[in-house]
Amino acid sequence: MAFAPVQAVTKALEILAELNRGGLESVGDLHQKTGIPKPTVVRLLQTLIATGYVHRDEKTRGYHVTSAIRQLSSGFHGMPRVLEIARPFADQLTREILWPCAVCTLDLDAVVINYSTIPDSPISPFHSSLGRRLSLGGRALGRAYVCFCPADEQQILRNLMRTSDDPENSAMDDAAFRRIAARALADGYVQRNSELEPRSSDTIAMPIRSGGRVLATFGITFFKSAMKRERGERAPVQPARADGQGALSDRSVDLKALVEAMRATVAQIEDQLAGPSRSA
Repeated sequence: MAFAPVQAVTKALEILAELNRGGLESVGDLHQKTGIPKPTVVRLLQTLIATGYVHRDEKTRGYHVTSAIRQLSSGFHGMPRVLEIARPFADQLTREILWPCAVCTLDLDAVVINYSTIPDSPISPFHSSLGRRLSLGGRALGRAYVCFCPADEQQILRNLMRTSDDPENSAMDDAAFRRIAARALADGYVQRNSELEPRSSDTIAMPIRSGGRVLATFGITFFKSAMKRERGERAPVQPARADGQGALSDRSVDLKALVEAMRATVAQIEDQLAGPSRSA
């Protein structure tokens, strides 16, 4: 940060956030909850009243926010809280394993990549993916949604898939879907259809859930060539690293370790979702 934060602004925002959470608050309440001295609380409240964001109730001598506070979120067009929470965890995982991570949300018969760590990955199979739609039938991040969502929602999505213009959805019959869903539930994650392009890479993904619902999906993409094999099986080796020139070293991807790293990251995201919302 080039400049130190303006303390008056940060304190005013803290007061406003506390009023938004608490409903009707007194000067004493705000002082106790924020630690801001009472004279400063009074001055900040007077400023917020003058700007229309706070009203003083003369009967109770308490303060509460006004409907003007909605203006502060008018440019915020529905990025779910799950994305705000997931972003730093995705960033951290890519710093640890180098492979790019993505977070997606549902869009009818597909999921959309809302966040990607491709810019932070020195070994990403792709240059850009933000905003890309991924089918529910063939792509790992899409499968992670439809295979793990509640049964009633899953039935609706299956109907959308059958009539979808995307052949990756419409070509999947019920028997094939049941096999994929059963495997997903057994493993706890899914992989991309190996017959789809680009065949040089693969993606593993799993759902981010809260209260029995799937809120988003989380995935990791890597080069298939980075997966060492012995006697036709994936060998348990270390996550990929890059040398000084950005090339892959001899050490490669351990799929099991990659899945466990993703599982731990998603568990952290879900723990944060279960906590109190900042806007509650």
